Amino acid sequence: MVKLYLDIDGVLLTAKNTQAAPGVDTFIDFVTSSFACYWLTTHCKGDSAPALRYLARYLQPATVERLRHVVRPTTWDTLKTEAIDVKADFYWLDDQPFQTELAYLQANGVANRLLTVNLSRPDELAVIQTRLQRAVE
Repeated sequence: MVKLYLDIDGVLLTAKNTQAAPGVDTFIDFVTSSFACYWLTTHCKGDSAPALRYLARYLQPATVERLRHVVRPTTWDTLKTEAIDVKADFYWLDDQPFQTELAYLQANGVANRLLTVNLSRPDELAVIQTRLQRAVE
């Protein structure tokens, strides 16, 4: 199964005036049933509990429970790319990757596996979902 690395702020939740991103419940249902999902966020460094507590303030309880049972934690120190298995089939959703992370992906020939999310665009998660659906078909 293709791996999907998920950021939280700016991807599942809006970065400003924090709230659930439009369409996030449908999006989470799709990604958790279509991918092997992993947290790749400052809210989770080896333990999913802090990320889930944070998300519980904004998402529907059923959505948080789904995330609790399906999304695995990652461990990294400085750069999120430390947790990405670039030899595996993967996608990474993030709103603001560092230049160093982009350079790492480019050096490994997998820069096209980063999907940069911009929640200020209309229906952004639906657009990302369509791209991901095409990728796994």
